[in-house]
Amino acid sequence: MENYIISGVQQIGIGVEDLKTSWNYYINAFQMDVRILEDDTVAELMLPYTGNKPQKRHAAIAINMQGGGGFEIWQYSQRKPQQIGFEIQFGDIGIFAAKIKSRDVKKTYELFAKKPEVNILGQLAESIDKQLTFFVKDPFGNIFQVVHDESIFVDEHRTSGGAAGAIIGVSDIEKALPVYRDILGHDKVLADTTGIFEDLKVLPSGDQHFRRVLLTHSTTRKGKFSKLFGNSYIELVQAIDRQPKKIYEGRFWGDPGFIHLCFDVGNMEGLKNSCAEKGFSFTVDSSVKHNAVNSFDMGEAAGHFSYIEDPDGNLIEFVETHKIPLIKKLGISLNLRKGNIEKPLPTWMLKFLKMGRVKAGKL
Repeated sequence: MENYIISGVQQIGIGVEDLKTSWNYYINAFQMDVRILEDDTVAELMLPYTGNKPQKRHAAIAINMQGGGGFEIWQYSQRKPQQIGFEIQFGDIGIFAAKIKSRDVKKTYELFAKKPEVNILGQLAESIDKQLTFFVKDPFGNIFQVVHDESIFVDEHRTSGGAAGAIIGVSDIEKALPVYRDILGHDKVLADTTGIFEDLKVLPSGDQHFRRVLLTHSTTRKGKFSKLFGNSYIELVQAIDRQPKKIYEGRFWGDPGFIHLCFDVGNMEGLKNSCAEKGFSFTVDSSVKHNAVNSFDMGEAAGHFSYIEDPDGNLIEFVETHKIPLIKKLGISLNLRKGNIEKPLPTWMLKFLKMGRVKAGKL
């Protein structure tokens, strides 16, 4: 893949109105209880998506040690977040749902059904890959799909893990594939089918006709955090019966909802060249202000981040991590600037991340 690597889904961004309330919910519902970083500063570089001016924000990234990507929970600090003015329909343009990995979807369904805070939409159903699935709606209107994936990073006797990808509404799947297949490396088609689907009927407009293409990667991911992130899945959805709306039309990045899907990468410069050659140049690049030699400071962590847009303007973030806190209480961090970008970090080392575990209500 043109001398860069994609290590997996690092996190999915979730714009919220109240960070602590939302994060407490995600700890209780999805065990996203290991804090990787928390930062309460100004977002200076996202000007194309924040009204052309810096915006103060409070953000945190948390993971589930079972594996998978994290949640970046993101709140404006000095601006009232703008809620969407309509109910999002399946097939609308943007990230419709986050995929949550589970090694036993049926058992996860049974456990979630016992949690009063978890709003399950409908029953267990078979998805287009012939695996069991179900949908959950959080108190803030965001939808999550629990999907089958057996990869586990640390077995904490939980059935579910972190983020495994997303369902993304696009206007034309063929035009979107050069991003998701060719740049992000999701080159294996698990399903490509058009019709009306039983598993979608619990969702708004889910009884209509759609084309659905479910993608994953044909080769095992490489990179320092590849063992932690595990497998990832992108489901592209194209509405057939109606003209879909854009979920973030007239709103800012960071307003409530799924704001981006982020991938961990190695060799950002190689990725930048490849994206430009394919017609998807970086729209944000932290090295423009903070050159690639000096990391962009993200509070407790540091790295190089960038964004591209797919043909519909959906945001994909890339992060090349340079430093993360390992044992925060002792001031011990991982310096990731050196070493083979393809070699995974030892599991024993990454297990120290759980020292950042927090309990709901203790944030």
